[in-house]
Amino acid sequence: MKKYINLFDFSQKVDYKIEILSGLTVALALVPEAIAFALIPGFSPLTGLYAAFILCLVTAILGGRPGMISGATGAVAVIFIGLIVKLKDAFPGITPDEILNYVFATVILAGLFQIGAGVLRLGKFIRLVPHPVMFGFVNGLAIIIFMAQFPNFYQKGGVQLLPTNPFMIMLGLTLLTMLIIWGLPKLTKSIPSSLVAIIVVSALVLGLDIDTLTVADTMKDGESIKGGFPPLSIPQIQFSLETLFIILPYAAIVAGVGLIESLLTLNIIDEITDTRGSGNKECIAQGSANILSGFLSGMGGCAMIGQSLINTSAGARARLSGITAAVMLLVFIMFGSSLIERLPMAALVGLMFMVAIGTFEWASFKTFRKMPTSDVVVMVLVTLITAITHNLAVAVLLGVIISALAYSWENAKRIRARKSIDEDGVKHYEIYGPLFFGSATTFASKFDVQNDPEEIIIDFAESRVADMSAIEALNKITERYHKVGKKVHLKHLSKDCVRLLDNAKAIIDVNVLEDPRYKLPVDKRTIFSN
Repeated sequence: MKKYINLFDFSQKVDYKIEILSGLTVALALVPEAIAFALIPGFSPLTGLYAAFILCLVTAILGGRPGMISGATGAVAVIFIGLIVKLKDAFPGITPDEILNYVFATVILAGLFQIGAGVLRLGKFIRLVPHPVMFGFVNGLAIIIFMAQFPNFYQKGGVQLLPTNPFMIMLGLTLLTMLIIWGLPKLTKSIPSSLVAIIVVSALVLGLDIDTLTVADTMKDGESIKGGFPPLSIPQIQFSLETLFIILPYAAIVAGVGLIESLLTLNIIDEITDTRGSGNKECIAQGSANILSGFLSGMGGCAMIGQSLINTSAGARARLSGITAAVMLLVFIMFGSSLIERLPMAALVGLMFMVAIGTFEWASFKTFRKMPTSDVVVMVLVTLITAITHNLAVAVLLGVIISALAYSWENAKRIRARKSIDEDGVKHYEIYGPLFFGSATTFASKFDVQNDPEEIIIDFAESRVADMSAIEALNKITERYHKVGKKVHLKHLSKDCVRLLDNAKAIIDVNVLEDPRYKLPVDKRTIFSN
């Protein structure tokens, strides 16, 4: 049974060494990710780094899942590409600085949507995501993380591989990083193996003056991660309905994608730590972080499964690790930019390779012959859509829809009717399985209106009336019997079914006489007639 974490208790027992060292490791891993995601829509590296700092800090303090890391993400960054195209069409001649103002306004509006979702307690709906969809989401994300590292083995422009010597150096250092991360925990767990790997490989490169790709090489010419504290930036945009209609859809998408990725990450960390966080509290924290990010020159973001796994795998379980990561990231920006820019990318690539390997649900392969075919199809489909399109929201929503349709189809086939005639000549139809939109047609085919006796009883002791389609099915079957002068009784309807039928009187002309005791008596009948 999962333990519920005390979200407001900052006095929990904390292993300060593990939390601080893990936070430092996460901060180092956040730098290249934030830079890479900022460059996707063409923003400055600092736009991504500021977002990573603000989201990491705010969600670490206010979030519903201690130990989970948030920052600038690729899933959110790609949304801004469409927004930029829309802005250029609507405002010809718009400058990059003006575009950024609209981006910040979009992030702020998205944050308001996310807070609204938390206040309305919509975070609980993440429970509707089936396990095959979770498997597919995690596997697709692992593939994305893994594939995103390969451009580092190519020359700038991404067309040709690095020359033989630089390629072999890059590959060797990457494998060394992975070996340390894999092997060190077998010797000691007193210090995060990821941090040791980064330090060892960086010391090797800097000490021996090895010519290999560094963080500075991943940035455009003239750009740097050096900066100050995130500057206050109130978005300067045209306040009009046209502007609202432009940014509103993108704000909604940013909010939706951010919440889906954050709540799924929260669920995954819950499983790893065997505790349960608060989805609604996380929605409010994500929204607050994005609003602050929009006002402090950040591009917005959400939870990051890769960095969250780095953090939890190192043993971090408290808020201190996320706070440390955010503070250290700001220290890197303000004071340590020259050192961070010299870090070898091979160390960070090796770290992310190991994250991808650890993220992938290898056990899902073992379930192929044990799971229903529909679940396997959903898992594979969500994996492929996530990996190919990088659109996590679409992949998850499509997986949920297909799972729901498969469930409905299976339940539609389960409705049955056992038929018998008692000593009074009354025919009984004992219904088994739920009566809902999927089974309404099959339900109607169970009755022999022309050949049935003058009186029939439809017994719902083993069934239930679920929706409007079920009510319509009942109405139609009673109409068919009524036209040939026969009487229909409904028996053993549950209270919620009677209430549903009673509420439908304004829509369908029905008359339900309810047994006031409703103890499922053998001789009491609820009459349903037109």
